[in-house]
Amino acid sequence: MKNDDIIRVLIRNKISVATAESCTGGLIASEIVSHSGVSSIFEEGYITYSEGAKSRLIGVNPETIKTYGVVSHPVAMEMAASVRRCAGSDIGIATTGVAGPNGGDANHPVGTVFIACSIGTKTITRKYHFHGTRTMIRNAATQKAFQLLRECLIMAQLLK
Repeated sequence: MKNDDIIRVLIRNKISVATAESCTGGLIASEIVSHSGVSSIFEEGYITYSEGAKSRLIGVNPETIKTYGVVSHPVAMEMAASVRRCAGSDIGIATTGVAGPNGGDANHPVGTVFIACSIGTKTITRKYHFHGTRTMIRNAATQKAFQLLRECLIMAQLLK
């Protein structure tokens, strides 16, 4: 299923979405708003690049960041659920990771990205390891975010 098809499903079903992006830096929101008619379903998007922004703008618990690190399943999950609540949207999508070329470590090498999708009381999170340039990693993460959005729609039984 292409991104266009996912956006059409959101519009047709009046399912609102909000984004909280770190390593993708707004690419998911940009892809969403490149489609006509999304003003009816795109609530808002946040680029929460720093640890402080994640807490200050969307309410990620600083203790979660301190305990698990900013690049982690728990932080991605909190980002998705928090942005959904902050925006009052049906779905929250979030990314956090290391796009490189610097910043990686033994536990989270460059290309490590966590993507989360929150809908209702459920949040799905996935860990990915992408390779390539910073641009390639950010673009790959954006495409995987749309695949995870599709999974959320299936989970909500809006897609078969």
